[in-house]
Amino acid sequence: MGANALKWIYLSVLSVIWGSSFILMKKALLGVSPYQLGALRTIFTACLLFVPGFKTLKLIDKRAWKWVAISGIIGSFLPAFLFAIAETEIDSAIASILNSLVPLQTILVGLAVFQISSTKQQLVGVVVGFLGTALLVLEGADLNPSQNYLYAGFIVLATLMYAFNVNIIKRHLQHLTPLTIATGNFAAIILPAILVLLLSGFFNGNTMYDSATHKALGYIFILSFFGTALAKVLFNKLIQLATPVFASSVTYVMPIVALTWGVLDGEGFSVLQAFAALLILIGVYLANKK
Repeated sequence: MGANALKWIYLSVLSVIWGSSFILMKKALLGVSPYQLGALRTIFTACLLFVPGFKTLKLIDKRAWKWVAISGIIGSFLPAFLFAIAETEIDSAIASILNSLVPLQTILVGLAVFQISSTKQQLVGVVVGFLGTALLVLEGADLNPSQNYLYAGFIVLATLMYAFNVNIIKRHLQHLTPLTIATGNFAAIILPAILVLLLSGFFNGNTMYDSATHKALGYIFILSFFGTALAKVLFNKLIQLATPVFASSVTYVMPIVALTWGVLDGEGFSVLQAFAALLILIGVYLANKK
């Protein structure tokens, strides 16, 4: 199968997997704190990746380890906590739509930091996308006055980190296999994750014996296996097959999947929010159109 066909298959599979991640985080937060969720997700994923990928760590040369570690921190470790914290206040569907900013952030980061040229049309797409973001957040605050929509800023920050990560992998880690990169990422961040878990109070009192915690652990394991471990390898492969902006376009379908889960779970969603989401996707489309 040709590289062009493969990249579309990877894109579709990733959209479904990551689109379902937001509702899994929401359900897990019913039994654990956001810091415990981020730490457990990282630890579970590391253990899952070490089984097939531990031997590949020797393929990472000394110069590459710096970029592998940075990629792990900004592409996995910090976003795991930022999304978990954000979903304590905003709906899972909104979190997914805000995640659609990744391609737009990728263009800005590529332009500002990596000297990757951008067209006027791409910049128009960025402006349109961010206008949609502002409308989405403002309408969400009106529709859900009990929720603190300032927490949307955590997701915007996470998308900026994802954008840096995409460009770093494309620029500095092309010579490594997707499994090697993913395993190296989590080898670099598993110890900090264990430290966060220890400090979070997870092992204190009756937390580990609570039925809600047991359900949360099940959701986190599913999230770790599909949404992080498997998806991380697939995404790294997609970055190597395609351009950074195309790889980030996985966010096209993710909001549709996440919105479906959110509606089924009883989350509210207004017509104006749907228009704002459409603006964001139009911005992403303009940014990616040749």
